[in-house]
Amino acid sequence: MSSVRTVDPVETETYGPDDQVDPQGADHLYVQLAGILTARIERGDWEPRRLIPSEKHLMQEYEVGRSTVRQAITVLAERGLVQVVPQRGTYVKPRD
Repeated sequence: MSSVRTVDPVETETYGPDDQVDPQGADHLYVQLAGILTARIERGDWEPRRLIPSEKHLMQEYEVGRSTVRQAITVLAERGLVQVVPQRGTYVKPRD
């Protein structure tokens, strides 16, 4: 009998800001994308209180589907890195 282990995206391999998602990689695409976007926020690609690129832009840039982008954004929101504002977009949260 095999047990299924859920993977906490926060515990997964670290990704760099210039990485691309790897469809053949061990981590789910959304986990990879969340890691890449986290690295970009930490590097300062997007200023606090400013929009990150739209879902559509991220879909095109990383060649992934809308659900992958949405799952990655959810991870970032759970980590406290971004705030999703309905009808406005996703903003980088200021650092404490």
